[in-house]
Amino acid sequence: MTPPPGFKIDETVPHQARVWNYYLGGKDYYEADRVFGEQILQAYPATRDVARHTRGFLTRAIGHLTSEVGIRQFLDIGTGLPTAGNTHEIAQGIAPESRIVYVDNDPLVLVHAQALLTSTPEGACAYLDADAREPERLLERAAETLDFGRPIALSILGVLGMVWDDEEARDILRRLLEPLAPGSYLVLEDGTNTVDAEAAEEAEKIRDEEGGYHYKLRTPEQIALFFDGLELLEPGVVSVSHWRPEENPWGLPAEVDAYCGVALKK
Repeated sequence: MTPPPGFKIDETVPHQARVWNYYLGGKDYYEADRVFGEQILQAYPATRDVARHTRGFLTRAIGHLTSEVGIRQFLDIGTGLPTAGNTHEIAQGIAPESRIVYVDNDPLVLVHAQALLTSTPEGACAYLDADAREPERLLERAAETLDFGRPIALSILGVLGMVWDDEEARDILRRLLEPLAPGSYLVLEDGTNTVDAEAAEEAEKIRDEEGGYHYKLRTPEQIALFFDGLELLEPGVVSVSHWRPEENPWGLPAEVDAYCGVALKK
């Protein structure tokens, strides 16, 4: 798969995926992304903590599902730019035969994914240029790599906030989950404005007006509704920093404005 004809990266305009890469300590960003990222951080200093704790949640959730549950197939929607600790690195580091399909609809992400998302010989790693708003088409293509007769872990982090209508967001998720076999899992995270509402909303205003993309901050209660009909693992729907954090002498890390959960489809 190659980028669309005529595709060219504009280094002068901040890009969501590159800004997030900057927060995570990656290297795939330009000066415009750094400047915009710092502007967001001035309004909401905890933004970098949100990004890093979200990545920590992904690491722990995928690690648990691979090592403790025995999941060997992963569908990661909303991949973003590859950085350290991607889903395939976590899963295949534990079980080399794991099969992973990444999904995004951003040509910039595609360029990087082709170069960096490589599989172990025993497993598989594929990238789809697809839109979560077209679940059936997405799943049909994912079935070229994944066996839908066996459990799959569906990971969808920071994606449903891009869908403003609550009913539409729940419908998209329902259509993604419906074809998955019993024993599959949902790994979900989205942004909130609960911990520091004023700063979170100011950051979203800057993204909306100057970054050119819109993201709906939902309450933890609204995010919990995404798990209706599924069996939530402990500790339920919590801040990403509080989902089974690694033990340390200083206790639980502070909450951040991103809530998550992991749930079983029976």
